[in-house]
Amino acid sequence: MSNTSRRDILKAGVAAGALAGISTLSFAAEPGAKATDWVTLGKSNVQVTRLAFGTGTMNGRVQRDLGQEGFTRLVRYAYDQGIRFFETAQSYPEMHTMLGIALKGLPRESYRLMTKLTTDDADPMQTIDSLRRQIQSDYFDIMLLHVQQSPTWPTDSLRWQEGINEAQQRKIVIARGASVHGLPALHQVPTTDWLQVAMIRMNHKGTIMDNEPGHAHEPGNVPEVVKYVHMTRQAGMGVISMKLIGEGRFTEREDRQKSMRFAFNHAGVNCVTVGYKSPAEIDEAISNVNLALA
Repeated sequence: MSNTSRRDILKAGVAAGALAGISTLSFAAEPGAKATDWVTLGKSNVQVTRLAFGTGTMNGRVQRDLGQEGFTRLVRYAYDQGIRFFETAQSYPEMHTMLGIALKGLPRESYRLMTKLTTDDADPMQTIDSLRRQIQSDYFDIMLLHVQQSPTWPTDSLRWQEGINEAQQRKIVIARGASVHGLPALHQVPTTDWLQVAMIRMNHKGTIMDNEPGHAHEPGNVPEVVKYVHMTRQAGMGVISMKLIGEGRFTEREDRQKSMRFAFNHAGVNCVTVGYKSPAEIDEAISNVNLALA
């Protein structure tokens, strides 16, 4: 048996053993909750629907390939089914523009927008204003620092944090946060006071989830990630999760259902985001969340 296989089996055993210990925590949603309910993201006080519409499947390629007309139909279908939380990122080419067109004419107060910023050498306010113009909105409900990976990201990103702070003062950003990748970055989240919202990868198999450096191609450390989700919630932050279908690797619906149950009933996240390419996928995601919460 290879070392990798041994590690995978050990991690799977640890994850299974951890389930019993974490399922009784108080972060699970109330009985009878629904995918399209509005939930509050911790101390941010921003309310979003429990299920979001993601636009970053394969960096947005899947959504772009629908074309503007097809993408608009899909966004409007999700909206009509009650999904009112839409998220994108600066690194998803064209998606701010396409999402702005798709939502045009709908009452702005009826939905929430989240974007994620690339923390490069650009001017933060110029970047934020450019994204607002592209998406045709005066403000973003949530703005995250995107793909923070270093254990020193809370200090490395200070210039961008200050830019988002300024945007909040100008009322063009309501809530602030970060999307983290890898355990070194995740470990900083509960004690980073600047954060109001954290985006953390989550599923029951550890697929494309956080791990130690050098182990990115192995299943993530599920118990460790869940522990830090709980710590983040205890610190008063809202938690949004991604990778619920393992970046498309969960081809069986049973796995997609298990992933939703794990995220809400064991990890205790506030809400989840999924990328879609068809109305059937939206219907299934709503059903899977509702089943998980039943």
